[in-house]
Amino acid sequence: MRERSDEALMQAYAGGDMAAFDCLYARHRGPLYRYILRQAGDDATANDLYQGSWEKIIRARASYTASAPFKAWMYRIAHNHVVDHFRRSRPSSDLSPETMRADDPGPEQALIGEQAACRLAAAVSALPTEQREVLLLKLEAGFDLRTIAEITGVSHETAKSRLRYAVGKLKIAVGSEQDGAES
Repeated sequence: MRERSDEALMQAYAGGDMAAFDCLYARHRGPLYRYILRQAGDDATANDLYQGSWEKIIRARASYTASAPFKAWMYRIAHNHVVDHFRRSRPSSDLSPETMRADDPGPEQALIGEQAACRLAAAVSALPTEQREVLLLKLEAGFDLRTIAEITGVSHETAKSRLRYAVGKLKIAVGSEQDGAES
């Protein structure tokens, strides 16, 4: 049996099919949470924003049309919710290394991996908000530049430029840290 698309599931959910929502939630909960966590920088704020994003998705279910991919529509809602939150409060630039680590390395790589994770976390959190958002949408959600531009409400060229500057700043920050450690 072929798996139903996100768009078909969302339309079924809008029509009252709760099992369709359960399937959508199961598919997207991890990546969406990680995207929000990396934006928020701490678990408590991320949990609130994550829950609020799903609440907004649920409230907007009747207005969903399959003219845009569900995943882009969902991330647009989450993006706007995160932006609104940070407009209301001053953002924290404390992104802990624990939130950047995907899996624990083996014992022989623990120290090297932890130092690299700390450098990367500091470099990502030091990026301007717009560059950090584009970078995380690319890395966490795997969106292409066109979709990132739609989600963030900017032109394709602006999204491309922000991503290029973010990657360049990360290379400089992480590279200069390594150069200083080798001296």
